[in-house]
Amino acid sequence: MRGNRKWGNLGGWTDNSPKEDTEEFNFSEEDWNQLNKMIGYKEGVMVATDSRASMGGYISSQSVKKIIEINPYMLGTMAGGAADRQFWHRNLGIKCRLHELANKRRIYVTGASKLLANILYSYRGMGLSVGTMIAGWDETGPGLYYVDSEGGRLKGTRFSVGSGSPYAYGVLDSGYKYDMSVEEASELARRAIYHATFRDGASGGVASVYYVGPTGWKKLSGDDVGELHYHYNPVTPSTVEQEMVEAAEP
Repeated sequence: MRGNRKWGNLGGWTDNSPKEDTEEFNFSEEDWNQLNKMIGYKEGVMVATDSRASMGGYISSQSVKKIIEINPYMLGTMAGGAADRQFWHRNLGIKCRLHELANKRRIYVTGASKLLANILYSYRGMGLSVGTMIAGWDETGPGLYYVDSEGGRLKGTRFSVGSGSPYAYGVLDSGYKYDMSVEEASELARRAIYHATFRDGASGGVASVYYVGPTGWKKLSGDDVGELHYHYNPVTPSTVEQEMVEAAEP
């Protein structure tokens, strides 16, 4: 419990009474049982997520939208506590829009990710649970950054966050090429999400794939992972079943 603490103007906790050093922060949100991944390559950035939310061993939803549309040229993904990640992505979207109005130009992906990292850093140790990736296209081309609730910020070509990320990384690392086409990159992203949901019980639902390019972001697909299983692992009739079918034919 947080005692008599109250929520500040920017979402941070402020003290009305002393807090014991041993006081714990407890989460009822889904704690990092999420999966999302991004691929940065020559043609832009490919973003893919699942849609399952869980609270411990309980699956609370199969239809969570884990991709936040910050502006027409920038996307953010969500992993961690639901309330934290949604609040801070909305907060970032507001700040990006204010920057655009004040400067008559869209904020760079580098600037947006640094802005979020600075905000989260100022609240580190206060119990936030956020793991996000910021992807977009600006005047310098495609940009991809990882940001977490401790204020960490990394630039890279491919990231995966969440409980299923080790499985997704295996697919990504084996299939990634910088000069992939849009079709190749979207298939790699979709396949990485499928394999992660197949092995990780906290990931599942629908595999959504977005592409961010020079003209902005676009949703390419949204496939049920159960159907993807049979797409990647087609069922072939056994020898006995085939013989029975042939025997039944006139």
